[in-house]
Amino acid sequence: MTATFNFKLANPFAFVAEMRRRNSLLFGLGVAHLVLFCLLLMIAPFDGRTVMGINPWIKPLKFAISIAIYAFTMAWILAELPMRAEVKRWIVWILAGTLVLEIVLITMQAARGVTSHFNNATAFDSAVFGTMGAAILINIGAAAYIAVKFWKARLQIPAPYLWGIRLGLTIFVLASLEGMVMVAHGAHSVGVADGGAGLPLLNWSTQGGDLRAAHFFGIHALQVLPFIGVLLSARGGTGKLDSVRSMQVIGIIYGMIALVLFLWALSGRPLIA
Repeated sequence: MTATFNFKLANPFAFVAEMRRRNSLLFGLGVAHLVLFCLLLMIAPFDGRTVMGINPWIKPLKFAISIAIYAFTMAWILAELPMRAEVKRWIVWILAGTLVLEIVLITMQAARGVTSHFNNATAFDSAVFGTMGAAILINIGAAAYIAVKFWKARLQIPAPYLWGIRLGLTIFVLASLEGMVMVAHGAHSVGVADGGAGLPLLNWSTQGGDLRAAHFFGIHALQVLPFIGVLLSARGGTGKLDSVRSMQVIGIIYGMIALVLFLWALSGRPLIA
């Protein structure tokens, strides 16, 4: 049994120390993005510009916190997976490199006062968007490789937790690939133009469908489902069949909700009008 269940998760200092021990590079990447989030949060109020109707720093702010959570999660779960040191090192550097490239380009475009996504206004903007897309695809490929490894491996960790990781990674990869639908559509919104009325901070359209809702819900299966697996393991035993089945059912329901949100957005209906 791994260190996951050998110390109290309720102790935040022990949790952070264990995460750092598991993968210092991804842990440091997460911390760096939290620092960036704080810096952008201080800059945003002093910038009166708007891009698509909102402060230009909102998008890099959201991506900074999202990347931090992703980096911390991968730092944690990769330690559960037996893998040759050289292979794991390559995977970690691929994850880190693509994430850094993405946030640099998003922040640069925000500083320029232009959109980073679906921006083909100039050859330079198209190149930026294309580079971001390539980086994201490489990152998804690495995550898919990790998912396959978790499905194949026989690990000495509690079964509900293992199923939470497997299902969380699978839904994460599928939700990430939804970005290709957005690229093909040329926008986040369906039935209305991007940049209209939206929910506070999230900016999901309140007038038409918005593919970001399903994308957001789906990618965070990577955090939600393993955490539920930990809770089920602690409550119902690490290998009990009912706990495993409960985790599997929860994962299927989570995936179905993500699919419904996706189809709802494609129909052009807002999540919240």
